[in-house]
Amino acid sequence: MSAATTAQAAVARPARAGLALGGILLIAVNLRVSFVSAGPVLGQLRADLGHGAAAAGLLTSLPLVGFALFSPLAPAVARRLGLDRTLWAALAVLSGGILLRSAELPGAVWAGTALLGLAIAFLDVLLPGLVKRDFPDRVGGVTGIYFSLATIAAALGSGLVVPIAGDAPNGWRLALGVWAGLALLALAWFLPRLLRRTAAAARAAGQAKDYRSPWTSALGWQVTLFMGLQSLPFFVLATWLPSIEASHGVDAVSSGWHLFWFQVCGVLGSLSMTAVLQRLPDQRLVGAAASLLALAAYLGLMLAPGLSLFWAVLLGLACGSSIVLALSLFSLRTRHHQQAAALSGMAQSVGYLLTAAAPTAFGALYDLTGSWTLPLGLSAVLMVLMGVFAVLAGRSRYID
Repeated sequence: MSAATTAQAAVARPARAGLALGGILLIAVNLRVSFVSAGPVLGQLRADLGHGAAAAGLLTSLPLVGFALFSPLAPAVARRLGLDRTLWAALAVLSGGILLRSAELPGAVWAGTALLGLAIAFLDVLLPGLVKRDFPDRVGGVTGIYFSLATIAAALGSGLVVPIAGDAPNGWRLALGVWAGLALLALAWFLPRLLRRTAAAARAAGQAKDYRSPWTSALGWQVTLFMGLQSLPFFVLATWLPSIEASHGVDAVSSGWHLFWFQVCGVLGSLSMTAVLQRLPDQRLVGAAASLLALAAYLGLMLAPGLSLFWAVLLGLACGSSIVLALSLFSLRTRHHQQAAALSGMAQSVGYLLTAAAPTAFGALYDLTGSWTLPLGLSAVLMVLMGVFAVLAGRSRYID
């Protein structure tokens, strides 16, 4: 190879890495914003469409159901069509679902929301595989960056959606439809990958690797159960912290700010995990540490509720660090990106089922006992189990 060719290759490698990272980050900003932005304008949507509270609750839960149902299908589709094509198709469905949800057509809000759930399920599952393929030696760092960006985008979307909607009765349509622009931007970014038909790309598309299914692996189930259990603290606290604090005399405004700091500390936890994950020989220590933080937070809310802001901050750090660890394990415990996508599909499907059930079960325990002690105590026990599976899944080994 000539010196000129070598120099060109040296220049091309960072450019390709930059383009690949840009695609990952554009997918990341689309993972949550179109989903969470519906909550702040739900009252306006209900008034405009005449929906009751039950129908509105079902509408917000529909994407979670879609995540659980469609997550296991994504790896098989990607294995057949190719990872890039499947991601591009999911982005196209996402943009179509966002626009359909805002259309003034009968049933459009339901159909669009269902398509949105389908698309995000595919993107959620396949993104760790994309990280594994394009950045195999920087899984933890890239995962932490993209998850933090997804969290920040969701927070900004939640804050901007009400001003965008304004006072018009149907202003929610524009406020929710505007996020299609982010999906269309990601579509445009990925289009050159689909148009390039190099010999290397053709060979890669035709090489579907054989791998052990994570559904038949003890390690696969350990990662899956850690993924499911680590998702519980975030959704339980986000749902019930204001009610828990209200029972101890904390006003609604203060509770709102406590949730804000909970989210901020989640981002800090994600970034801190990103900084240390690749420097350790395995992930047992950081998994156990995140679990202990979550355990301490739940015990604190139960035994010293007057310090609820401190416990919310502690749990935010635990949630942010543990989700980055869980997403990174999809790549760290597998040999190649197809197997990583399969593990991601399995873990996220089971995880979303647990996530959908946890806040309801937490509230039901409160209704049964009239106290937050039992639901908080049981949550603390689950954090002990989370620590057990964090240590098991954190061992340096592969699903073989």
